[in-house]
Amino acid sequence: MTAADVAARFRDPELVRRLARDIARRDPGRPLRFMHVCGTHENYIGQYGIRDLLPPWLKVIAGPGCPVCVCPAAEIDLAARLALDHQVVLATFGDVLRVPARLSLFDAKARGADVRVVYSAADAVAIARAEAKREVVFFAVGFETTACTVASALALGAGPNFSIVCSHRLIPPALKALLAVEGPVLSGYLLPGHVMTVMGTAEYEVFPREHHVPLAVAGFEPVDILLSLDKLVEQVAAGAPALYNGYPRAVKAAGNVVAKARIAEVFEPCDASWRGIGTIPRSGLRLRAPFAAHDAAARFGVAPDPSIPDIEPGCSCHLIMLGKVEPADCPLFGNVCVPEHPVGPCMVSMEGTCRAWYQHRRPV
Repeated sequence: MTAADVAARFRDPELVRRLARDIARRDPGRPLRFMHVCGTHENYIGQYGIRDLLPPWLKVIAGPGCPVCVCPAAEIDLAARLALDHQVVLATFGDVLRVPARLSLFDAKARGADVRVVYSAADAVAIARAEAKREVVFFAVGFETTACTVASALALGAGPNFSIVCSHRLIPPALKALLAVEGPVLSGYLLPGHVMTVMGTAEYEVFPREHHVPLAVAGFEPVDILLSLDKLVEQVAAGAPALYNGYPRAVKAAGNVVAKARIAEVFEPCDASWRGIGTIPRSGLRLRAPFAAHDAAARFGVAPDPSIPDIEPGCSCHLIMLGKVEPADCPLFGNVCVPEHPVGPCMVSMEGTCRAWYQHRRPV
């Protein structure tokens, strides 16, 4: 089956309509709120108009699923200071450049810093090998999906002039933290297919068992998303929370064992700050002792400045990432805050909820 065949199958209009009808027929007689923690899901939910197909009693809300959005302003500022004050080659992903901080990487580049956009950690390692007399720092941002690629680059030998600023975050601790957030109760989670492809389902089985929360892994096509939502509603209606894998063509129970082994070899969990949300225990990654020489902060004797604010006055990004409000509730959305001039981190990347809502706004 070709990629075009797969796309046609999982975007079939009649199947989409049938799934939407199935969901509507499962009306539990009370409002349900399912949260996803995936910027890609939010983007495709907006692109395909998924929310327009759902019954009024069902809401799908976005959580902190954008990796560059949850990256603290102090860590971005640290990367910018390395590029400006220590004249390193600072390599990172393109959607990080415009994320606001005291000094964004875009601003640092405009001031003469050597900031380069790469598509992977391997690209940054290639720069370090090609420019052996320069110090090259990779600003490593992302969830488990990108953490495994950074771990692989380091485990395979990155060279003495290569180091990283580690801003990786882990999904399961964030899900546990979200369950304790004050506000309307979450009815279940829609899990990110790409993270689950790497990590598998085993570490998520605790949620239905101990927290009584339904979970469904979802891919990224309309049928994927609606099928997993249907299974979540079914679990709620039956009073039987479980973990449903709606993306079996990519996600296996054990995940990618090689990728997970690389993460465990190179990194260890640590407490980490999530932008505008606070510190979540064991939700970040740091380098293990054998790889400590590649820690850019230690190498150059710098540390994040905790006085740098994560959220600008009037910005609602922290509330949006907690699922408390929607982008349209923020007075800055689409007015002062637009992709060309983002006030908050959620308006920068297409993984960001505000940017996705702005991009896929319905005509009025």
